[in-house]
Amino acid sequence: QVQLVESGGGLVQAGGSLRLSCVASGSIFGIDVMGWYRQAPGEQRESVAYITRAGSTNYADSVKGRFTISRDNAQNTVYLQMNSLQPEDSAVYYCNAGVVYPGRRDNYWGQGTQVTVSS
Repeated sequence: QVQLVESGGGLVQAGGSLRLSCVASGSIFGIDVMGWYRQAPGEQRESVAYITRAGSTNYADSVKGRFTISRDNAQNTVYLQMNSLQPEDSAVYYCNAGVVYPGRRDNYWGQGTQVTVSS
């Protein structure tokens, strides 16, 4: 079993910054893609950013130029640096990881961390 634990959420004023962290632990053979999703009340969960083990990244258009995703493969950790936050960035942010084993791949989610941006 694998656990993903997020931290770093909170309340910040518009224009401010937050840094989210997510640590994967448990029975891990390897992790390919790690990413962040978010879900605002009444909305569907959406992809924010993801990063491959080799370091290739992808961002949602709404966060390009403001958010930066990074990872530490040795520590099974992914980060999301969020700058110039806006009220529309308010949501529960979820970490996601694709954990690979010989012959299979399992998808895991964290419990979520709340980000609230006040205007």
